[in-house]
Amino acid sequence: MSLWSLAWKSLWNRRLSVGLTVFAIAVSVSLLLAVERVRVESKASFAQTINGVDLIIGPRGGSSQLLLYSVFRLGEATGNFSWSSFELLRSSPKVAWAIPISLGDSHRGYRVLATDNSYFQHYHYGDNQALAFTAGNTNGFNSLFDVVLGSEVARKLGYTTGNRIVLSHGIAENSLTDHADKPFQVTGILKPTGTPVDRTVHITLAGMEALHVDWQNGAPAISRLVGSSENIPADSAQQINLTPTSITAAMVGLKSRLAVFQMQRGINTYSKEPLMAILPGVALAELWQSFALMEKILLLVSACVAIASLLGLMAVMLTSLNERRRELAVLRAVGARPRHVFGLLLLESGLVGIAGVLTGLLLFHVALLGLKPWLASEFGLFLPLRWPGQSELLILLAVIIAAFFTGLLPALRAYRNLLSDGLAPR
Repeated sequence: MSLWSLAWKSLWNRRLSVGLTVFAIAVSVSLLLAVERVRVESKASFAQTINGVDLIIGPRGGSSQLLLYSVFRLGEATGNFSWSSFELLRSSPKVAWAIPISLGDSHRGYRVLATDNSYFQHYHYGDNQALAFTAGNTNGFNSLFDVVLGSEVARKLGYTTGNRIVLSHGIAENSLTDHADKPFQVTGILKPTGTPVDRTVHITLAGMEALHVDWQNGAPAISRLVGSSENIPADSAQQINLTPTSITAAMVGLKSRLAVFQMQRGINTYSKEPLMAILPGVALAELWQSFALMEKILLLVSACVAIASLLGLMAVMLTSLNERRRELAVLRAVGARPRHVFGLLLLESGLVGIAGVLTGLLLFHVALLGLKPWLASEFGLFLPLRWPGQSELLILLAVIIAAFFTGLLPALRAYRNLLSDGLAPR
């Protein structure tokens, strides 16, 4: 009988304990794969959030912070810069296009982004894909109180074109100050992009100004009752000059990328106000460096779980040696040499490791298939069902090799057992 057949029959004879060990290894393998897949796909998702933007401009501060609030709608803006500076920038002969961005309001927990139609014309994501509409006006904004919703906002809140919505001041999910006197009408819904655009409420820059036209010193008027002398209703707001005095950030595309560093240096040394220009790719690399420690911690925790399951395999094999002393001695009595016994236990350990890896791979993909819609809707994280990548295959191979090495100690102990020790009555 071959060692492979003998190892399989021996494992099947102890299928309950072996099955539990295989399951423990499978859970640890699926956890390792999940951490690695999330790490890789998160980087890819972040990198594909914005495409074709040469510079992002905002008030002077941290580059990662500017990237987070202008592109990923995370955190709070450090401040604004003047509209006149933006117009001067946009009129530069080196600039092909510029997208103004104003932040600060929200709607039921979703961020509001004020911009103009250049946003829908020039914002690209993924593999240079342009924004597209599933419903409504495909040109963007036509009037002051138009609002274009990201796909997730429309789906989760059940909005369709024609609905009227009320925005809230600030970014808190339960804001105490609503702009109830100036409702917006949904005129367009964007197609899913897998980016923060899906979770964004888009309005016009003039609409953002109209919301706060009757505010004083950053606070609403004392009386916010519709029709009061201090309140400026929506109809009257349209008669006022609503050119913004400041914006939060701007995305810029240049006519030639050779001018990127020259343009960046000019903006960073701008004398009229403190501005900062960042390269999205460089800022994203810096952002991931700040997360490097967290990545290592997650991988370390997952590796510890895998090591614990492999130690459990070693413990099961060592415990079973006392029960198998007579079995192994009989094998040696019928002609098996010590190296055969050594190889048998090593092979059993490796087979358990292989079974655990294959089960873990299956468990991971079944869990991914079930959780994929939830991860996409709750976290905007799209984890594709695909064959394991190079890093994941290396993890699986490392677990299998470690499983073989785990069997070394039990195999050595069995190797050293004497034939007489196994056959003599205890």
